Amino acid sequence: MAVCDTCGNDYDKAFTLTYFGEQRTFDSFECAIHLMAPTCAHCGVRILGHGVEAEEALYCCAHCARRAGHDELVDNSTV
Repeated sequence: MAVCDTCGNDYDKAFTLTYFGEQRTFDSFECAIHLMAPTCAHCGVRILGHGVEAEEALYCCAHCARRAGHDELVDNSTV
């Protein structure tokens, strides 16, 4: 069995993820998200989707990016 890197659970159905060469073991996607998902540079929530990026910072949405001064980012287009 393998031990989860987040919670320490020793689980027979654990899985591994490799991200930028770093391999981690998890017992659930919840634990993987908690440890591996990036956080929004403005509000701090975990980014589970694509998010947006500006000047090497990641944001959960265009609203947070705009609050951080990146007025050019929008969530949708009227075109």
